Amino acid sequence: MWCLKLVFPLLLIINEVNCQWNVWLPREISAMTNSCVVIPCTFIYPSGIRPYRGVHGIWYFGQPYPQLFPPVVFKTRTDVVHESYKGRTELLGDLQQRNCTLLINNIGAEHSGKYYFRADLGGANMYTFPDYSELKVLDQPNIDVPEDIVSDNELELMCSAPDNCPSMTPQVQWMYTDYLPDPEFSSEYLANDNSAVLSSTLRFTPRPMHNGQLLGCRVYYPNTTLVYERLISLDIKYAPRSVWVNVSSEVMEGSSVMLHCEVDSNPPPRISWLFGENELLWDTASNLSLSLDDVTPTKEGIYTCVGDNGYGIMNTSMYLAVKYPPREPVVNESMIVQEGTTLALHCSTQGSPAPTLTWLKDGELVGTITADELSVLEIVEITPQGDGQYRCLAENEHGRASSSFNITVEYAPVFLDESKCTVVREGVQCVCMASGNPEPTIEFYLPDLNITVNETDGQYNFFSHTDGHTTTGMIKLREKGERADNGPAVNVHCSVFNMYGRKSVQLELQQEKKYMMAVIVGTIGGVAVIAFIIAAVRYVGHNNKKENGNPRQDVVLENPALYYSAVKKDKQNLRKKVLKTELLGSKFNSILEETTGEDGDYQAVGSMAGMERQELNYASLEFIGGRSKKGASGKKEDGSNYREIKAK
Repeated sequence: MWCLKLVFPLLLIINEVNCQWNVWLPREISAMTNSCVVIPCTFIYPSGIRPYRGVHGIWYFGQPYPQLFPPVVFKTRTDVVHESYKGRTELLGDLQQRNCTLLINNIGAEHSGKYYFRADLGGANMYTFPDYSELKVLDQPNIDVPEDIVSDNELELMCSAPDNCPSMTPQVQWMYTDYLPDPEFSSEYLANDNSAVLSSTLRFTPRPMHNGQLLGCRVYYPNTTLVYERLISLDIKYAPRSVWVNVSSEVMEGSSVMLHCEVDSNPPPRISWLFGENELLWDTASNLSLSLDDVTPTKEGIYTCVGDNGYGIMNTSMYLAVKYPPREPVVNESMIVQEGTTLALHCSTQGSPAPTLTWLKDGELVGTITADELSVLEIVEITPQGDGQYRCLAENEHGRASSSFNITVEYAPVFLDESKCTVVREGVQCVCMASGNPEPTIEFYLPDLNITVNETDGQYNFFSHTDGHTTTGMIKLREKGERADNGPAVNVHCSVFNMYGRKSVQLELQQEKKYMMAVIVGTIGGVAVIAFIIAAVRYVGHNNKKENGNPRQDVVLENPALYYSAVKKDKQNLRKKVLKTELLGSKFNSILEETTGEDGDYQAVGSMAGMERQELNYASLEFIGGRSKKGASGKKEDGSNYREIKAK
């Protein structure tokens, strides 16, 4: 843009800074052969430069660099120009006013190309502007024809001619339009980037009958002999008007079938047979047949015949059904889910006719039977009972097929009813059983002793076993000190945990009253046995007196404790001998059996939990060193002998 010289010095300084070498001219411009053309041009230069002996200019053709000696179109200092421009060029603009507009008369095709302007302000202040204007010299008018002219669609054709010569104004008219149905004409003057064009538009609706007919456009300059014409041949295309194929049909697997297709179009179309999106066969013709041999279920589907002549397309489809038994259903992969998850189990298959789909879990029917190629079984908030094998069974009149998968349900531990403490021979046995997935880990806690017992601790005979999703843990409380004196009889807590949670419970003692009765009855029985032994000793001594004929002596025990010797290892035999007596009889036997364990032993619990287990040993008696009360031996007043019994 032009630099404005302002009065105020500050604005002048800013203006000088912003003004640089620049030029404005149309990038493209056109003209008819033998006519003229005006190339509009304006330029600016830095305001700090003062022209020396005026402003001069040079127009170059083809290149902007003087050192390459491009053809000179016009030069203000001299009349030396290229041979092809002699007498043809004129500078219409005033260079002092920064106007460099150029006129070229009687142009020809050889003048088409790029034109550059060079400003010469004297001295070293010369500059060739890199911007250019490209001239196109035409020998006929331009007709814009759409790429496709389709029958029955409105067609718009435009004929144009440049109007860049001030001394001549063109006229545009259409030729050979009498046969067209209701043609419409309109003219328009277009000016863009200092370049002008005069155009005429023709609108009509072509029919197939117009194909191949001629249309023309004439451009002429009044009062001259300059006339320019262009003819075109209408190429009217129309899409295929009909496509015929077989009707849909059904065939058995392994049979053959022939599919036919005919297309009406102009020009002849390219006919193709498609199966889905795959092209099976094609040819450029009016008809095409597709032969299918040994039909399999994979060939069932939609077959489409497509006619395409490049200007239109039409297609018709048919469905070929192939009867066959169900294929193996496609189901979910085996999965591991967490309890409470909602699942959608999918089963899909193919078969003709459409198969029925049945869902089975571990061999039993679940869900509903679906007569379709897709079945979805929804399990809302699955529970551990949902764990198992799921099978989808597909059936039709031609056969059956099935697929299965497993669902593993992971869940937090759950205590089983078998978790409890019971009295056994060795003491108290506590069992904790829990189900969970992953398998739970079991720990015991004795709050009275603040002790945690688990598999890393060897105390209390800790034992753990896993069977499937069930884990069993067991400890034995032996001897004493397993509980606080004022606490419950057994104070044992069990904790189970896995990745989904932890639970704790206090284990209950089962059959505690029964075993207390066993302790009481066992104690009474022990006293009775000792009394029986003493009676037996006296009985044996009495018999010895009768057998030996010795007068009876009172037996004085220096040590009131019984001397137990010759311990019989087989307690069962001694017990049998003792139990033969009528003193205890079968009544004691039944009481002992009801209140003890399987092997007849018993264990004190509750308030007697601190007592150690006592075993009763039966012994034979041996009389040694008998003496009287006053000496080593003697006789009582009743004449009986006595002996001293000592403990060995």
